[in-house]
Amino acid sequence: MPLPLSVEQKQTLFWVAVWSAFFFLLWLLGPVLTPFLAAAIIAYALNPAVDKLCRMRLLRRWKMPRSVAVSIVITLFGAAMLALMLIVVPVLQKEIPLLQAAIPAALAKLNDTLGPRLQHLGVEFTLDGATIKALVAEKMAESGDQIWAAVLNSVRAGGSAVLGWLATVTLIPVVLFYLLLDWHQLLARIAGAVPRRYIGATMDMARESDALLAQYLRGQLMVMLVLSVYYSSALAVAGFDVALPVGILSGVLVFIPYLGFGLGLLLALMAAVLQFSDWSGLVAVAVIYGVGQVIEGFILTPRLVGERIGLDPLAVIFALLAFGQLFGFVGVLLALPASALLMVGFRHLRRHYLRSSFYNA
Repeated sequence: MPLPLSVEQKQTLFWVAVWSAFFFLLWLLGPVLTPFLAAAIIAYALNPAVDKLCRMRLLRRWKMPRSVAVSIVITLFGAAMLALMLIVVPVLQKEIPLLQAAIPAALAKLNDTLGPRLQHLGVEFTLDGATIKALVAEKMAESGDQIWAAVLNSVRAGGSAVLGWLATVTLIPVVLFYLLLDWHQLLARIAGAVPRRYIGATMDMARESDALLAQYLRGQLMVMLVLSVYYSSALAVAGFDVALPVGILSGVLVFIPYLGFGLGLLLALMAAVLQFSDWSGLVAVAVIYGVGQVIEGFILTPRLVGERIGLDPLAVIFALLAFGQLFGFVGVLLALPASALLMVGFRHLRRHYLRSSFYNA
């Protein structure tokens, strides 16, 4: 017969079941927790600035209340996000209408360039420029009723998704304010919930993880700064009128792998088509962004980000691919910081394994 469980074993099983049910509930509520998770990540990044403002003493006596410091930091963060939008939106408003007008001529030029060469190779390519222009103009000149009907259909099909997105965007600043206001109290409550027998090891892992994530943020900011300067300078040397906004955007969004590079490349290609009458603009964009991708992937990210968090360059590449495969776009976004946290846990697990009787027996 199996031996009866001790009181301590019964308590352990009970609390393991409770915490398992709690995490299962969090998994079920995943979509609802999205704004809270996003706000928590932003709060973690902004909390040092809030703490620094709270430590400042104005007029030698007056100490800034935390609520005021939180309001200032959130306002500055929102202003930075707004400035980023103001950088890219005017460029899009300027380039998209010009691009719509230039595409038919560009297609006709492409047809005139490739047509004779393909015919020389025995490939029939007889579309004339007028046909291309008429076709593209017809597609772009759809009536307002058709466009409005398409918009209404999209709203009907994804109305709940749009409302959910709007609710998320609206909720994040509110959650962010209260998280920053009670940040240290929340951390104390979390630490207070850890079993006392594990509190020492848990706090050591938390401090080590915090140090790694701080190094990651500093390294990522350096990558963004270097690439913003590089893309802006390289595009300016190549003669692009929109070198500054496109270059800054390409560098700032590099913290989202592939998205920042892809959006910057797309804007630069649009500018090349609109500004240059020959192929020199497209060649310049290909060279600039090709070199930039090499610099980012093989020098900046491995050196400034990977080495700061102790990840080998191959581990950085594997983390991006693995987390992207498991969790999609969000996984790619969080691959490096999540890998840093997993690495901390692995280090402690390895030390425990090397001290265990299983290893030393």
